[in-house]
Amino acid sequence: KPDHFFLSFFRKERFCVATQDTQSPKVTMRQSLITILLIAGIGNVAAFMAPSCPRRNLVSVFSTETEEAAPTVENEDIPTNLPSDVGMDYIPLATLLATGQFQEADQFTRDALIELAGSKDAGRNFVYFTEVKRIPSTDLATIERLWNRFSKGKFGYSVQKRRWKLAKGDFEVFCRKIGWTTMDGEVERKKKWFGASEFTYDLKKAPEGHLPLTSALRGTSLLKALLNHPVWENDDWKKEP
Repeated sequence: KPDHFFLSFFRKERFCVATQDTQSPKVTMRQSLITILLIAGIGNVAAFMAPSCPRRNLVSVFSTETEEAAPTVENEDIPTNLPSDVGMDYIPLATLLATGQFQEADQFTRDALIELAGSKDAGRNFVYFTEVKRIPSTDLATIERLWNRFSKGKFGYSVQKRRWKLAKGDFEVFCRKIGWTTMDGEVERKKKWFGASEFTYDLKKAPEGHLPLTSALRGTSLLKALLNHPVWENDDWKKEP
């Protein structure tokens, strides 16, 4: 079977927030403020299933419960000019990253790629590696700029691509260098993603290239396809809109 992304299961009391006007090129400061207020209520992610609530444009999933307060940011710290060829709203991703909520941002990114690749429309909650080429370069560039900006260049697919080259395409070496492995006594193994995640969502503690996560449980084709997407052929993705 082809590679696929693991998705997270969200409790039933959670609800989806989606953009209503996908044609509007502007996002008001009021919308940004509402998003930031909602972010403060984000809960913990459990395991494996996609949210069941319907969405036209996926934004994120927020909890009605207040658990741990997220760091606050000023409105002007959240970029609002975030291009998308399909009208996807990336302000929630920017807000999650700006407030240091990297686990939630990681989940948002996987969910977004599922929509961008057309997998969701096909009734699947995972991406075939052959579908990666359908992901618009505009959107992948927007996602990457946000990860780079708010991790100070530590996280992102372009960072992983650089680490992949340094590992000379050796997946085991690559995983070891970016912290996707751990030791059980004297035995090295891949970190567990399901249940209580063993990955590191602390910017200071995580190795370079640690995030975003991509499942390679059934092979490395999906990861390779992402790292070989046409958007990385030059540095145009770095240009701010």
